[in-house]
Amino acid sequence: MRLVVTGREGQVTRALQALAGPDLDIIALGRETFDLAAEGDATAVFAAAKPDVIVNAGAYTAVDKAESERDLAFAINGRGAGRVAQAAAALNIPVIQISTDYVFDGAGETPWLESAPTGPVGVYGASKLAGEEAVRAATPNHAILRTCWVYAPWGANFVKTMLRLAETRPELRVVADQNGAPTSALDIAEGVVAVARNLAARPDANLRGVFHLAAQGVTNWADFAREIFAQSLARGGPGAKVVSIPSRDYPTPAARPLNSRLSTDKLAQAHGVRLPDWRDSLARVMDQLVGAKATPPA
Repeated sequence: MRLVVTGREGQVTRALQALAGPDLDIIALGRETFDLAAEGDATAVFAAAKPDVIVNAGAYTAVDKAESERDLAFAINGRGAGRVAQAAAALNIPVIQISTDYVFDGAGETPWLESAPTGPVGVYGASKLAGEEAVRAATPNHAILRTCWVYAPWGANFVKTMLRLAETRPELRVVADQNGAPTSALDIAEGVVAVARNLAARPDANLRGVFHLAAQGVTNWADFAREIFAQSLARGGPGAKVVSIPSRDYPTPAARPLNSRLSTDKLAQAHGVRLPDWRDSLARVMDQLVGAKATPPA
């Protein structure tokens, strides 16, 4: 199977590239080949790569900056996603759109179902929701995969930030009233491949639509940081004391959902995909980030 993936430098795309092998060809498109912010028909770009499935993993992800760059965020996350889906429709192949928990307003404490009303509280979430709508309008042959709190051994993410800060700061103040499931890009990539194989092999309607692809379990940012440091220290890496604070004590240009819990039962039932517990997946990434450069204490 051949996947053509947008967003060559993104965490999910790089994780997909790591899975490439004799039975999985990954072609990652950089901005010089396909610019999500551009205009016009993109069919020829994708047709040249002869994909079985297109994965739109490219996105504008600067949540705070999006508040002042609304047009660019919507060009990439909204209209860009639509162009990708239109190309997939023209080629008569499936498209997978990577989306986010930010399409919800974050109210309540129960996991969000795919059918729940959306209501983004910021520009980033609104632009990603526009992308979902553009994909649905372009082709029925799609799977929209919403995920949350993505991290990886590469790129900019919360895990790497915590480890970097712990090198010089003995104590860190971290928000404790936002809840979700930290989800490894390594797991997301494996889930994307499983969904892509299903979409390419069978025309079943229940394989299409919106699904939630996130780790099992729930935590908050402060407890996530504590687990990062516990696993880091166990490997001989850096650690710091974590002080829990409310979101109001850490103001940002963009509001964040307080409840990013995502129900993943629909994906498990339709595609047979259920990601591991977030702590187990974190250990896999920590082995790469810390285990490779530090010897665990005796």
